Amino acid sequence: MLLRRRITSDNLTNPNFCQQFWQRCLRTKSSHGYGEVCRKNNAEHEGEDWQIRLFKSRGQHLLTNPRVLDSIVRVSHIESDDTVLEIGPGTGNLTLRLLEAAKNVVAVEIDKRMVEILHKRAAGSGSQDRLKIVNGDALKTKFPGFNLVVANIPYSISSPLLAKLVYGVNMNPFRSATLLIQKEFARRLLAKPGDSEFNRLAVNMNLVAEVEFVMDVSKRDFVPCPKVDSSVVKIYPKSEIPDVDLDEWWAFTRTCFSKKNKTLGAMFKQKRKLMELMELSEDSIKGQDYDNGHGDGDEGRTGIGLFRGRILTVLESGGFLDKRPSKLSNDDLLHLLSLFNEAGIYFHDRRKPKDACDAAFGNIDGLL
Repeated sequence: MLLRRRITSDNLTNPNFCQQFWQRCLRTKSSHGYGEVCRKNNAEHEGEDWQIRLFKSRGQHLLTNPRVLDSIVRVSHIESDDTVLEIGPGTGNLTLRLLEAAKNVVAVEIDKRMVEILHKRAAGSGSQDRLKIVNGDALKTKFPGFNLVVANIPYSISSPLLAKLVYGVNMNPFRSATLLIQKEFARRLLAKPGDSEFNRLAVNMNLVAEVEFVMDVSKRDFVPCPKVDSSVVKIYPKSEIPDVDLDEWWAFTRTCFSKKNKTLGAMFKQKRKLMELMELSEDSIKGQDYDNGHGDGDEGRTGIGLFRGRILTVLESGGFLDKRPSKLSNDDLLHLLSLFNEAGIYFHDRRKPKDACDAAFGNIDGLL
């Protein structure tokens, strides 16, 4: 008993023990919408006076490991005349390092509490004149000019934010994007044809950008600690992209990857899908005779039977009848789409007006 009391007494005079003890006392269940209080009690915040409650439900996980933060800045290859876009800067652990390397930093932050802390920390480092803070939703905000992206982005907006960046590159050209994202999401981005994770996300990203793996980051490097590990990836927009109607491409890949492990021949035999495509392709096939022997019985002589025959002919002509979407490269998919379109078969309603890229983000399932 005396030994236990002595150990307890020693611990209470130990500042590290007290710090950990109070952090545990302040921790609450995130499932109820609460989070953890982040204080200025580490080397990142030395000499600063603030504290803030973080909410896991809002994706507020601050990266606090100095070595990881330094590595992210290093692999971003920031030049002295760069303007860096940072999305979700939080309390500014990464922001201050970006300001040391870049000419200017544009930080987009939705939480007004974080904005106040960013202003204080930038002023404390004497770099407030080179930091532009935009208080708003990154998905709805028009970004000021930038030529590089470096960010620890909230997991919940990873897909739509990537779409906004890479498909909006003509409006906001940038050299590369170094992003800290959920590890599982990174694996999906990096998946290749034949991989079990290969999906529409990888296909649509590969159309306009190259994705490179940088490193994994432990969940223990964040406050509060998320449930999963993260990864850093670099994305390089392609200088040239295929000449393809993006609305048609997104609709086509959505169709193919809805049953990615089925053969294309089996997929396009489904009556519901055939009727949908017939309606979309109505103007192209109206009045044409496309009976080619693929119809079965009486149905083969009806409109849907003849249309099925046309699709199977396209698949056979390109050698795609027994192929599965999960094993096709982007070149294969582009070739197949061109064969369909040449045969008057379309996957997107061409009667609708062309959507601007921003409008397409509203239906992100069609892209990623």
